[in-house]
Amino acid sequence: MSLYIEARIRADLEDLWKHTQEPALHQRWDLRFTEITYLPCADGEPQHFRYATRVLPFLTIAGTGVSAGEKRRADGTRTSALRFACPHPLSLLEEGSGYWRYVPEEGQGEGHEADGIRFLTGYDYRPRWGRLGALADRAAFRPLMGWATAWSFDRLRLWLERGITPERALLNAVADVALRLLGVT
Repeated sequence: MSLYIEARIRADLEDLWKHTQEPALHQRWDLRFTEITYLPCADGEPQHFRYATRVLPFLTIAGTGVSAGEKRRADGTRTSALRFACPHPLSLLEEGSGYWRYVPEEGQGEGHEADGIRFLTGYDYRPRWGRLGALADRAAFRPLMGWATAWSFDRLRLWLERGITPERALLNAVADVALRLLGVT
């Protein structure tokens, strides 16, 4: 059961591409990662990267990946594919692959200017730990990954459309939850 998340982002394609492909920008909006760094590679070689997620203050789980390809079509659509793996024994995620797709949408207004980008991802992974891992993945981890991806896309959208930084969006969400809890009590 692969994950599929989609968002419509009213932004310039080049800005969206930059914010998703440059590790320093990507790690700011994507809740799934604390750190993303490119690893050295020779010209013409696929780009390898290291990613890490701080699970607890004293526990960081890291893995590696490789950009499996990039495609640009005449209609402006772009696709970026990757493969990833995590050898850490505490990581439920063992290995997987996915893609990001950027689809410019035509506007309905005068001049038919671009009306934003359909930004979507599809990815799947294999959990470790056998049947126990499959059960934990189906019951909790996969829904959590889908939620984190969707919220991350929304943080990216707010950043590009309204200038609300991902850090500010997180503070706004925490403040909202705190006020709601205070109202209930």
